[in-house]
Amino acid sequence: MPELSCQDLIRFLDDYVDMTQSDKVRVAFDGHLKNCPNCVAYLKTYRDTISLARGACAEDAAAPPPDDIPEELIQIILKSRPSD
Repeated sequence: MPELSCQDLIRFLDDYVDMTQSDKVRVAFDGHLKNCPNCVAYLKTYRDTISLARGACAEDAAAPPPDDIPEELIQIILKSRPSD
């Protein structure tokens, strides 16, 4: 398999994180990551974003907001949510 570019890695990042790629493609991705600290950093932020998004949908997301968030901001956010 030809060497992957940073653009290739970004294009297929979801498959890489979900581990739905072929072994051959995964090996190529891993090879690229060994030599590209920028893509390693990008992958970390991608995984962090997924983790944060899942956390936002967890049961704890229904917890009351922290005390230091202004009530006005909370009301603006609530009003901007789409209605069902």
